[in-house]
Amino acid sequence: MPESIIVTFALVFVACILCQWAAWLLKLPAIIFLLLTGIVAGPLLGWLHPEQLLGDLLLPFVSLSVAVILFEGSLTLKYHEIAGLEQVVRRMVSFGMLVTWLITAVATRYALGFAWEIALLFGAVTVVTGPTVIVPMLRSFRPTAKIAHILRWEGIVIDPLGASLAVLVYEFIIVSHRGGGAIGHTMLTLGQIVLIGLILGAAGGYLFGQVLRRHWLPEFLHNIAILALVWGLFALSNLLQHESGLVTVTVMGIWLANMPGVDMDEILDFKESLSIILISLLFILLAARIDLAILTDLGWPAVFVLLAIQFLARPLNIMVAALGSSLTWPERHMLAWIAPRGIVAAAIAALFAIQLENLGYEEARLFVPLTFLVIISTVLLQSATARPIAKWLKVAEPEPRGFLVIGANRVARAVAAALNEQGFRTRLAESSWDNIAKAKMENLETYYGNPVSEHAERHLNLIGIGRLLALSYRGSVNLMAAMHYRMEFGTNHVFLLQTKPEQDKSQKMKVPIKRRGYTLFGEDITYRRLADMLDEGGEIRATDLTENFTFADYLQRGNKGVVPLFALDPRRHLKIFTVEDKFEPGPGWTILGMVVERPETAKARAG
Repeated sequence: MPESIIVTFALVFVACILCQWAAWLLKLPAIIFLLLTGIVAGPLLGWLHPEQLLGDLLLPFVSLSVAVILFEGSLTLKYHEIAGLEQVVRRMVSFGMLVTWLITAVATRYALGFAWEIALLFGAVTVVTGPTVIVPMLRSFRPTAKIAHILRWEGIVIDPLGASLAVLVYEFIIVSHRGGGAIGHTMLTLGQIVLIGLILGAAGGYLFGQVLRRHWLPEFLHNIAILALVWGLFALSNLLQHESGLVTVTVMGIWLANMPGVDMDEILDFKESLSIILISLLFILLAARIDLAILTDLGWPAVFVLLAIQFLARPLNIMVAALGSSLTWPERHMLAWIAPRGIVAAAIAALFAIQLENLGYEEARLFVPLTFLVIISTVLLQSATARPIAKWLKVAEPEPRGFLVIGANRVARAVAAALNEQGFRTRLAESSWDNIAKAKMENLETYYGNPVSEHAERHLNLIGIGRLLALSYRGSVNLMAAMHYRMEFGTNHVFLLQTKPEQDKSQKMKVPIKRRGYTLFGEDITYRRLADMLDEGGEIRATDLTENFTFADYLQRGNKGVVPLFALDPRRHLKIFTVEDKFEPGPGWTILGMVVERPETAKARAG
């Protein structure tokens, strides 16, 4: 028996990684693959039985996992990102949330015949969106920064608020079932949840921030200490007031994220990796508990509930939240379409369904299947349609014409400056502060850090950027960046500069083009060659081709011969000279190339 449990855990974990990998490859939310895996492994094949696997530990595991997920999400919430739109977010997670709750409850009551108290509880459970589905969706349809920031803040903040609302409704049901004073008890519970959550969350965030500031804790214990603090405060908060722990950990995360002088990057890296594991496990385990017979029996009434959520509740939510704001109508329409449900809705539904069935509510058996139907439907529908709708509304990122430049050395700076002069955006990424400082002095956009790190995933702004120029003087850095970003930009938009000529490399060192992208500028063009040309007074210039001055004439210029780098056609479309893609510009084109003038030419210019 123990061996079979070990095998089951191992296979579930492997399935989690495969689902995340498939989501990364196809640029779709991982929830799609995780839910399908859980459904296939559970109700279809009968191989995975979470209750038998974890027993009484299932629900505590769900609760602690959700606490970590919400804390990790709240660590990414920076006040400056939402400057000027705070009121919109506040309304979305307050008045807008109440609108969504009531409309969903009414639709559930009349479509499926639920008792009012169960319909209200279902409405409360499904008001939450969540970072587990919002963030992957934002990456796939790439809206403007304003929409992205609003949706991300809403997704993280509404999780604990929605969970608290569900707890209040549940407490109301319990007290009503026992014949007590339901309204008074509910209001008292609300006050206790808010008070305990704010006090413990703020205190925990402040104290741990001080520990980090004053270096009272060795660095190797930071990650484990914050995990212990999250779970400890979550348990203490729930002990003082049932289900107040989610508010506590969210407040603590927001406090730490915005506390001056506290570096949370390494902790965020650890929490992000841990969250990916927990989210994957939760979705597979909870999906494996679905009763497919009940899911298929829901029929058209469930479709009516979905339509009410998508086309009535969400638009009214945004209409209320956006009143008097600077949001344009296309931005409001886009916000009104995007609200996928995520892991918190699934977890809360699973927690309450069992307890409601024990109280004798027959509708409770429909609770989890209906919740998962809402999750699957909203994620699939919105993932498939978000990008076309964003383009139609003109709220998608502009077509990426810019370049991410790996390296901020003198060659990279010269190339970036020349591209900027022609109207192409560039951002230089480098882990050397000296080079970054020089780039900043030249008014170039920069990112200081490792461009293939998890920190870069969160902080490197790629809006409007769709191509990679790997111009580091270290070949390994160029190759690593090319292989990392080929999935982001596509192999056809990845270009790297050699540090030694291709013919000098051993066969083992030659990486296929489909894995690394295109080789920049020419077979014998290396970083050293371009740097030497700069040392000799070379510079990157724009030269127009005409009928009388052809590309062949251009190549005869210069003491060492010019190196053509880029070419602009008459419509201002940029082409890059590479080893693999040969082309010859004609009249009307503009060439950007490195030119070292002959001494007599330089004297004539000076005279």
